[in-house]
Amino acid sequence: MNFRKFLTAQSILITAGSVVFPFYLLLIKNVGESYSQFGWAYGLFTLSAAFTYPIIGRFGDKFGDKRMLLMYTWGMAAVMLIIPLLIHVWQVYIIQIVMGILGAVHKNTEKAFLARDIDKSIAGKRIGSYHLNVSIWSGLGIILTGYLIDFLTIASLFYLISFVYILASFVILKAPKE
Repeated sequence: MNFRKFLTAQSILITAGSVVFPFYLLLIKNVGESYSQFGWAYGLFTLSAAFTYPIIGRFGDKFGDKRMLLMYTWGMAAVMLIIPLLIHVWQVYIIQIVMGILGAVHKNTEKAFLARDIDKSIAGKRIGSYHLNVSIWSGLGIILTGYLIDFLTIASLFYLISFVYILASFVILKAPKE
């Protein structure tokens, strides 16, 4: 996968995640009964990511960045379809564990791709440009969602973002082989 396709896919993926994050927080707050449950939910997310990073790293080296990003996009598309259906805190905990693992896939693949792709003499410039692009798209997505949510239900936002994850998978699938 070349840098341009990677940047396009990442811009879509990071925007999708940024758009649903504030609304996901509201959903978790409505399902739980206490701040300790909220703490457990995010703790499980972080710990599941932490414990799977070494495994994900080996899988990334073995299967390649393109396959790992596809696993992430399809996994997150499925998760977005499930989130509006959550009614019990234990369901949130399971989703948080799954999202932690998928988050590890995404973050590890992002960094591995950048490490493999970048000429060391311009690494800082390339990474800075990369973060500028994905951050701009993320910010614009959040702002536009603030207006869009007035016309949608929160559940429909998750369904829409599931579709966006699938769109990102097409960008990745069209990318040349590694």
